[in-house]
Amino acid sequence: MTIRPLLGPVLGIVTLALLALPAGADTSQTRPKAVVELFTSQGCASCPPADALLTSLASKGDIVALAYHVDYWDYVGWEDTFGDPTYSDRQRAYAKGWGSTRIYTPQMVVNGAEGVVGSRRDEVHDALDGVSLPLDVTITQSGDMLKIDVPANRALGNAVIWMVSYLDRADVAVEKGENAGKSMVYTQVVTGRQALGMWEASTGANLKLPLPAVLNDGSTGIAILVQKERNGLPGPILGAATFER
Repeated sequence: MTIRPLLGPVLGIVTLALLALPAGADTSQTRPKAVVELFTSQGCASCPPADALLTSLASKGDIVALAYHVDYWDYVGWEDTFGDPTYSDRQRAYAKGWGSTRIYTPQMVVNGAEGVVGSRRDEVHDALDGVSLPLDVTITQSGDMLKIDVPANRALGNAVIWMVSYLDRADVAVEKGENAGKSMVYTQVVTGRQALGMWEASTGANLKLPLPAVLNDGSTGIAILVQKERNGLPGPILGAATFER
């Protein structure tokens, strides 16, 4: 699976050592119950209801919502302004991990474990009913640094720590394709992904990231995801947290 560079040389600054938090640092965060990843496209006529539903889910305090714009609808005549082949590859990797070759839009993936049609509100809410993330992840700002803490939990097994940057809102006038002539509002638009390192279940991890480098591409927020891998394919998401400028 191809990983799109997000921070480049900043990885050399990431610290996996234990970090002392300054007095007065605010670490109060609510553990989200779910990460919802929407695979969508500006060229897909059936996607706007799913885009709107993701916006609604993002307003809930217990859901991390992310919109991956795929590129395989570009052939209809409109090149998605946020489309990226690596996001299409991520969707394919999920499908392969579930023993399928079929991908489609709009699709929502819940906690890396289940895919549902993203425009079917009842199915989405059914998929979210009773779910939870077993691992606490906290993000604390200290000056121009972000400190990320992922505690140990031997019962869960090792996983990968990902950073996903996103744009909270974008207004797009679609000129061609199935949504031609429409002015669309998109939220939680993924702008990049990068693996930061491994989370070892026996020791946990603490990371330190320079904020100016994290949000230097016009993005307004980041999500930290701790996700298992199975034979190089994405597996269940164990924990998540977000930070917005």
